[in-house]
Amino acid sequence: MTKQPGSSAAAESDRSAPAGDAVPETTDAVGETATGTTDAAGDTAAEARDATGAAPVDETGATGAGHSVDPQGGTALPLAPGAPVLALLALGWLAAMLWSTREVISSAAAGLTAISLSAFALPGVISAALVAGAGFALFGVDLLARRGSERVTLRFVAAIGTGLLVGLAAAFAINLTYADNATTNVIAATTAAAATVGGAVAGARSGSVVGAVVSAALGTLIFVVAFSRARDPLFDLFGGGDGQESLLSAAKWVSRTESLLAGLVAGLLAFGYLTLARRRAARLDAAAPATRWPAYLLAGAGPGLLLIVAEVIIRVGGRSLLDLAGALSEADAVAQTSLGTSRIDNAIWVLFVGALTAMIAFGRTLGPAHSDDDEPVEAAPTR
Repeated sequence: MTKQPGSSAAAESDRSAPAGDAVPETTDAVGETATGTTDAAGDTAAEARDATGAAPVDETGATGAGHSVDPQGGTALPLAPGAPVLALLALGWLAAMLWSTREVISSAAAGLTAISLSAFALPGVISAALVAGAGFALFGVDLLARRGSERVTLRFVAAIGTGLLVGLAAAFAINLTYADNATTNVIAATTAAAATVGGAVAGARSGSVVGAVVSAALGTLIFVVAFSRARDPLFDLFGGGDGQESLLSAAKWVSRTESLLAGLVAGLLAFGYLTLARRRAARLDAAAPATRWPAYLLAGAGPGLLLIVAEVIIRVGGRSLLDLAGALSEADAVAQTSLGTSRIDNAIWVLFVGALTAMIAFGRTLGPAHSDDDEPVEAAPTR
């Protein structure tokens, strides 16, 4: 049976044709809608990546957020703010201590007095060398990180090499300007070892924490030297009289006061440096992770830990000088033993007080915690 133009079948065919023509239009509309959705999703994803990803990298290989670039795609290491300034200050303090020690030894009479004074000045030089090695090595690894190199082994080797460079320069200066004797060689070798150990400390992954430790330790050393002007008034204040018992009691209270204040200075400086680093990173990159409490704890305890390490270096590398000074007389032997014990006590006090101060200061910056039982406040109905 054929379909006639006027038949019902033809009419049905004619009526179905517009529906078939409408299919491409529907497809085009859907395709445009899908394309627009895809483009919007791509733009949204790009914006999300820009908001949560790292900041654009400049030509030096550093991000704008104060973080270095990790070429392996891992978490970028935070850089230390003000690393060049810390390096210059630490090197300047080491030079000042070396010059002061040289003047004291040169002004003394040759022989036994020079040996005794060298032993007394050795702890200050070693502590300064330890901080100088850490500060200058931190600047070196900071430059390395800005160039995009984040290999842990390379960072550690570079830190040790930079610290060794500082130690060799200090040892050369000591041998060049000090009198040529056995005590000079001991001071030079021990200073080089301390600067190398300090450089190894700067090889840690968190540059901001190392910078906080260096700044706090440098401030603590400067405070201890400045506190020497207040020892005599405090000695009289604590009842230092003519009796031996009163003298020992007053000396103990003066030493505890100095250690307590030095710990407070260390903790506050460490907290201030980490706070500055956190604000700087947040200003340059809103997605930068916030510094957690273990960083503040370690930074506050860092100066005390460095003082303990310095004491170990003194007792190992400077053992011959300390023994030589202690063998001069019975009073010198007692003095060297008493000074060694006092240095250990001071380092422990600075460690715990500094850590506690930094933690308390950090805790005061935290807001109140929100419990799960808190119900959201309902908005007032509008009329």
